[in-house]
Amino acid sequence: MKRIKFLGLFLLISVLGSVSLQAQQTNVWKSLSEVSYKISEDNFGELYVPVFSENIKKLEGKVVEADGYIIPFEGMFKPEHIILSSLPLAECFFCGSGGPETVMEVMLSSPIKYTSKRVKVRGKLTLNSSDPEKLMYILKDAQLVDN
Repeated sequence: MKRIKFLGLFLLISVLGSVSLQAQQTNVWKSLSEVSYKISEDNFGELYVPVFSENIKKLEGKVVEADGYIIPFEGMFKPEHIILSSLPLAECFFCGSGGPETVMEVMLSSPIKYTSKRVKVRGKLTLNSSDPEKLMYILKDAQLVDN
């Protein structure tokens, strides 16, 4: 009887651990925060070049989900190319206290309408450490996910 109880407890812990692991994988922002920077110089001055952790590198090319807020840039909104922030507008990288690891470019396969509410997108993650004109995280072939 004790053996059956132990086996049942072991199975319960295994299932709960699996559910917990799946929940952690859906929070891509936490994983993306594991980035550091090295300073490089070019003709225009210092550049902060991202150095991605092994955990981040494992996500490259994988389909991930990210939730956040659409950040209108330069007064424009392109319904198929958005900037997504894990933080609300007042705290985002461009307007407040967030770092560059809190934003990503999202290339959508279908245009979406602008909203100030939190949205969730799913797409293939690309890492960028070489093009200073782009953000370091880019989600390609992305789609809006129902919350």
